[in-house]
Amino acid sequence: QAQLAESGGGSVQAGGSLRLSCVVSGNIFRISAMGWYRQAPGQQRELVANIISGGHTNYADSVKGRFTISRDNPKNTVYLQMNSLTPEDTAVYYCTADVRHDATSLLSYTYWGQGTQVTVSS
Repeated sequence: QAQLAESGGGSVQAGGSLRLSCVVSGNIFRISAMGWYRQAPGQQRELVANIISGGHTNYADSVKGRFTISRDNPKNTVYLQMNSLTPEDTAVYYCTADVRHDATSLLSYTYWGQGTQVTVSS
């Protein structure tokens, strides 16, 4: 079992910046991947960015060059630095982590945070 806690959301004007944080706690052997999704009202949940343990990253085309995902492995924490925000970035942002609970199993389990609201005004 693992728990994820997001923080750092809020309201900013277009062109501003925010940094989201997500801390994973619980029974953790290894976190293979961490990432961020977002969901705007009436829209599908979409991948924003993810990062694997070795540092390889992936970004949605809409945020490339503006957002940066990073992780602090000893702290089981993932960050999302968001720059040059636009109203189209307004959404609830969800942290996710793929967690292995012990060395005897190859399976990982996906956990989700409760979400943090990001609102960008024009």
